[in-house]
Amino acid sequence: MALKIGRIEGADLRVVEVAALLHDIGRREEDKSEGLVCHARISAEKSRKLLAKYKFTINEVDNIIHSILSHRFRNNHEPQTIEAKVLYDADKLDSIGAIGIGRDFQFAGEVGARLYNFDRLNAYKTKVYSEEDTAWREYVVKLSKIKDRIATKSGKRIAAERHQFMVNFFRQFWREVDGRK
Repeated sequence: MALKIGRIEGADLRVVEVAALLHDIGRREEDKSEGLVCHARISAEKSRKLLAKYKFTINEVDNIIHSILSHRFRNNHEPQTIEAKVLYDADKLDSIGAIGIGRDFQFAGEVGARLYNFDRLNAYKTKVYSEEDTAWREYVVKLSKIKDRIATKSGKRIAAERHQFMVNFFRQFWREVDGRK
C-alpha cells in the first residue's frame, strides 16, 4: 500500500519502502511493556543503527527515521515529508475497511471481549481490554475517525471507500443482532 500511494504521490520510493519494512520492528518491545514504550520510537532507534550499515545518504536516513517516528496514530510526531505522509496513510489504511474489521474482531477475541454488547450507545464507557470491550467500541472510538486523518489525496480516496465499507458492515451487523435481518 505504501508503494502504491508513494508512486501516485511522487514520493521517494526507496525511502518509502525501507521505512515501510522497518516501521514496526519495535512493536515487540511495546507489547512486552504493555504499551509503556512507543514502538515508533523503538523502531526508529533500531532502524538508525541498522541503516548505518548500508549506503544511504544522511537525508535518506533522516527521512526514513522521521517517517517511522511519525507513522503512529497516538504520538506527537506529525508527518512532514511526502514519504512520511505516505507511510502514515498506508499504516492507517491497513486498519480500516475489510482488513480493519477483520483485525478489529481478531483483537477483540484476543483480549477476551464479547462479540457485541447490547449497550452499543455507551461504547465510550466500555472498559478497554476487558470482557465488556467489543469490536464495535474500537470502531466507534478509533476506526470511524481514521478517514479524517489521512494526509494524501490518494490515501483519502482509498480511505473514503474503506470507511463506507465499515459503515455498511456495522449497519448490517446491528440489523442482524437486532433480529431485523
